[in-house]
Amino acid sequence: MRIKLSASSLLLLAIATTSLAAAPPGPERIEKIASERCESCHGQGGQGNNAMFPKLSGQNANYLVQQMFNFKSRARRSPVMEPQLADLSGDDIVQLARYFSTRPLKPTPVTDEQLGALGRALYMQGNPASGVAACYVCHGPTARGGQMLPRLAGQHADYLELQLRRFIERSRTTDQTLMHSVASKMTDQEIRAVSHFLSGLD
Repeated sequence: MRIKLSASSLLLLAIATTSLAAAPPGPERIEKIASERCESCHGQGGQGNNAMFPKLSGQNANYLVQQMFNFKSRARRSPVMEPQLADLSGDDIVQLARYFSTRPLKPTPVTDEQLGALGRALYMQGNPASGVAACYVCHGPTARGGQMLPRLAGQHADYLELQLRRFIERSRTTDQTLMHSVASKMTDQEIRAVSHFLSGLD
């Protein structure tokens, strides 16, 4: 039996189909993507189980969107991230960023108080003698970052140190070039200290 649809019914069906296609991905799909594609490196809910990869939980959503699009477009290169993002839509990326930004972040307790104190002084005051700018000027006094700047508070110390070194060698180039100048003036001890301090912030 064939059912004939009127022109108006066909138009409504087309509108409904278009609306469904344009609808943002549901939470079940996003949680599935997070579980199947992100969890092995970034941990459950983006909490982080490997210090070589960043914690995503509690990160600023707009910053995550920016970085995922950088990886997707290969402006920022990563043989791990590029295939994970290749088939995701813009809506997928936006919803995934929002998902991780709302997950609670657990900082890592500071184990070396002397190193942490040095890191705190550098973060808040910089090093006028060598021209290192105070980090809080851009990333805020609580290291929560901003719209397009990352939250540093609670991040893995080893990951922060790795990124600072990549800024120095300029293998990371998609972020503000100010970081190239700042990081290049830091000593090894200062890099370790500020990374250690930031990892313990809530």
